[in-house]
Amino acid sequence: MDQLTFFIHRLFKTHNAQTHVLPSKPATQHFTDALLALLFPHHAGDVRRNKIEEIQAGFLMLRSHLLDLLHSLRPHLKKAPEHLAEQFFDHLPEIYDLLWLDAQAIYEGDPAAESTDEVIAAYPGFYAIFAYRIAHIFYEQQVPVLPRIITEYAHYKTGIDIHPGAHIGRSFCIDHGTGIVIGETTVIGNNVKIYQGVSLGALSVSKELAKTKRHPTIEDNVIVYSNATILGGNTVIGHDSIIGGNVWLTQSVPPYSVVYNTFESKIRSKKRIEGQIMFHI
Repeated sequence: MDQLTFFIHRLFKTHNAQTHVLPSKPATQHFTDALLALLFPHHAGDVRRNKIEEIQAGFLMLRSHLLDLLHSLRPHLKKAPEHLAEQFFDHLPEIYDLLWLDAQAIYEGDPAAESTDEVIAAYPGFYAIFAYRIAHIFYEQQVPVLPRIITEYAHYKTGIDIHPGAHIGRSFCIDHGTGIVIGETTVIGNNVKIYQGVSLGALSVSKELAKTKRHPTIEDNVIVYSNATILGGNTVIGHDSIIGGNVWLTQSVPPYSVVYNTFESKIRSKKRIEGQIMFHI
């Protein structure tokens, strides 16, 4: 048996040994974007729903798509797919209101933003928050795999990695966003603003402690500037604090703190050091 034939037989055994049925990734991605377009016409393209019956039809189609996804996971669900779908749509009005508050927070926090419509239509931070908020509903329902596919789709599209298990309050502002990582047991309060490259992560723990509080708590009205790293389940950033760029934190700070790095930048004449410094990037 040649090498390729042997490999094909090996793959055949792997495919037949796969007993855990997973939801379709393309179908999950389609559901995510179709829901976004139904909630926010900014993402509907040329499709305009000018009649209430058209919006109702959109929800019926989405419900059908969601049931297909949930039925693929039926052996692993705590409740019937129909019940989970009904719960999901019951939560949508609350999520919709939260997303408008998020869009407003991003608009108010970014001088370059001209309107909340621009934020909703164009800002990757808003898309990542949207995906997180709908995925979090499924996470709370203990639906396996599906919420992670949704947030990893947003991660792929935006460079922002928010675990669906995180708890995030209202008026959440992500500015720029690329490289942000928010871990599973992170708790974020209201009116928090986070810049690009921020990591809210865990200190090293064993696999047996995976379900413990491993990630930090960020209280209300906190700003975390770019490339700051905050680690550990016992780390609490007190309300109304400012965490400066490139800060590394593994311990709590009290409310109204300002945390920053101290370093010295020197300015010299280029003529005096010509040829002494050469950077290749």
